[in-house]
Amino acid sequence: MTAPALLNDLKSRKFKPVYLFHGEESYYIDLFSDYIENNLLTDAEKGFNQTILYGRDTDVMTLLNSAKRFPMMSEYQLVLVKEAQELKWGKDSDDKKATDPLLTYLENPVPSTILVFCFKYAKFDKRKKTYKAIEKKGLVFESATIYENKVAAWVEDFVKEKSYRIQARASAMIAEYLGNDLSKISNELEKLMLNVQKGHEITVDDVQNNIGISKEYNVFELQDALAKRDPFKANQIIDYFAANPKANPIQLVFGALNTWFTKILKYHYVADKSPQNLARELGVNPFFVKDYEMAAKNYTAFKVFSVFSYLREYDLKSKGVDSSGNTTDGELLKELIFKIIH
Repeated sequence: MTAPALLNDLKSRKFKPVYLFHGEESYYIDLFSDYIENNLLTDAEKGFNQTILYGRDTDVMTLLNSAKRFPMMSEYQLVLVKEAQELKWGKDSDDKKATDPLLTYLENPVPSTILVFCFKYAKFDKRKKTYKAIEKKGLVFESATIYENKVAAWVEDFVKEKSYRIQARASAMIAEYLGNDLSKISNELEKLMLNVQKGHEITVDDVQNNIGISKEYNVFELQDALAKRDPFKANQIIDYFAANPKANPIQLVFGALNTWFTKILKYHYVADKSPQNLARELGVNPFFVKDYEMAAKNYTAFKVFSVFSYLREYDLKSKGVDSSGNTTDGELLKELIFKIIH
């Protein structure tokens, strides 16, 4: 089941007796569990019918004692197990006479109890009998880490749900600077939207003003300078990076350039160079295709392979390998940019 479909079911009060939310990305686990905690019961019902447990502070028998109770003056009761990855789950056994109390409950859950497990930062072992029982009697949702090339589209969908629009370059900038941590991105977007009128199109300026990204000296501007082979502008940006190393760590710059040149290389080898196909193959918004077209004119496939060698070389130097040890990150970046452009 997709995240929007699951959220729609919860809003329609189509509940399952057991939920397992698990995975490396915590955003959706928090989204669903928070919705259930805040909306399943009324404030009056919560006093008698809502139990919040934490994996490291509870045990299976305690949560089962709660789950087996019947609601008081309410259709449902909620037992929510947060940080369930810390819970001491029972081990599967091949002994048919051995009993696992939790498994026994999951195979026949109380219909009036909504039991929710929030298993964060890791995948639940799908081979376990408990997993299979939840999958059969309830619902399992895996909150997987989102691929970096999907983040910009996720940002666009997120702001659309909030009745905003966002420029393609602005969503790409957010993806570049905030990575693929959806919780972090959603928090920054929520703060940004407090300062932007509802229904407004979020611009690059809005992002730069509210998320702390320099207007002139950022990785996007560096890529633009490299695409145009503009050494003066590129060195201005590198000087800014050197003066603000915490905001612009050298490894982030290396990673961004590696991703950018990888897409330039893909551009050279894509047979169908129509904007729609290029956007799909490169994993970018069609708005950016013209930027890669310009960059590909200035960097042949052969040159791009050389750039990858430079990036590996200077990545190692930044870590103290084959380096004098006295070279600053700013000096390393200047040397790297000189080799790339010339």
